[in-house]
Amino acid sequence: MSDTAASAAPAPQVSPDNPCPFLRALVAGDYVGGHIVPLPKLTETIDRATGKTGLPALSAGAKIFMVAQMANGIGPFSQVRSLLQGAILDELRNGPLDKHGAGSRILDQHAVVHEDEIARLATFGTDHKAPDGSVERGLSASEIKTFMAANFQRAKDEHPASSSYAILHCYYPLLMLGEWPVLLDIMGKGEGKERYLSVAEVRTLFVEKRFPDRIVALLQG
Repeated sequence: MSDTAASAAPAPQVSPDNPCPFLRALVAGDYVGGHIVPLPKLTETIDRATGKTGLPALSAGAKIFMVAQMANGIGPFSQVRSLLQGAILDELRNGPLDKHGAGSRILDQHAVVHEDEIARLATFGTDHKAPDGSVERGLSASEIKTFMAANFQRAKDEHPASSSYAILHCYYPLLMLGEWPVLLDIMGKGEGKERYLSVAEVRTLFVEKRFPDRIVALLQG
């Protein structure tokens, strides 16, 4: 195939029923398929993006595998199907990991990105010094924790009589551990308590479904 033909190939389509920004970027970048992805393949791909090696890589991989296994359902049939076939990325919406309005709301149910919600995200952050010496808006681990708590409270305040949020309250912290803290771990800049998630890079992830160059290098390595 010529270079011209290859460059003219259409970009992979990302289903609106895949609500995870990280997975959407993986599909858009053609690192994984957009439908059924075997759990070992999905785990290995995400693990590669972390840049971890040795025991930390094994630990991260185990956590990723566990989350991926329950993504399409926690019942026995769903668990067996996930183990044998893989995660169905275009059927994640309304699954066990769906936060039903208690998340960031940056991406709506039709996969439309809301810039005002990205602006809201930025209000929870502070200015951080990037490795190249520049200053940019970002969220540290503690700021992300505050942001996630505010998201849940917003949803609860809007539906004070809803029993679903009372139920969601029980496992919401576990759901959120698999989202923003994971993005911080993978895409964050800096080390330790100084590590932060760049708001500009979050916007690129959501809007363009594209990773920072340093993550692309790990995925292609």
